[in-house]
Amino acid sequence: ETIGNDSAMQALQEISLDKFEREGSWSVHMSSDYGVISSRLFEGSPAMKEPLAGEENSEESDTHVLGVKVEFFKRGVNSFYITSQRPLPIEGITKTISVWVAGRNQDHDIYVLVQDYFGHNYELYLGNLGFSGWKQMTLAVPPSPDGEHGIVQSSAYYGDKPGLRILGFRIDCNPMLARGTYYIYLDDLRAVTDLFELQNRDEDDMPDNW
Repeated sequence: ETIGNDSAMQALQEISLDKFEREGSWSVHMSSDYGVISSRLFEGSPAMKEPLAGEENSEESDTHVLGVKVEFFKRGVNSFYITSQRPLPIEGITKTISVWVAGRNQDHDIYVLVQDYFGHNYELYLGNLGFSGWKQMTLAVPPSPDGEHGIVQSSAYYGDKPGLRILGFRIDCNPMLARGTYYIYLDDLRAVTDLFELQNRDEDDMPDNW
């Protein structure tokens, strides 16, 4: 019964957050003790990717992917970061986050870095990069048990503002494989979000954001 009640009060919608089409909108960095990192856009797109509902005839370009190259100095326990120049806010209550990744079949782990309603930072495990070709990797955002602990996305006490922001990604390298040159490519960052509260808000109701 609880599951049925929750489902009846949800308006789930998949939205696009970033298609990696703008040069300079993402930055990369890692410890200079372990290597050199660089990034750039490349023309291309995952062949299996399907457009969002309503975007089949959209004129918005979706022809590039973000490529990152890491040149390791030595093997060791290290990480590198892919961060957005500005946090990417998500309307509503975020349920899942997904991104297309080409991980070059290396046994590294990738995390999504997020910021919640109160500005607290969290890292969510997206998966292992030990696969070949493109793959859409998806994670479920754990709900807050009481609205005070965990990843809080909304609060009736502090006004109206976007509840979850994506800051970027962190890749933790397998120390045995962190040598030579490593390449990773990203495309089409998406989220499934619950827009029930926004869609059912009266048009004459005042927003609490002043």
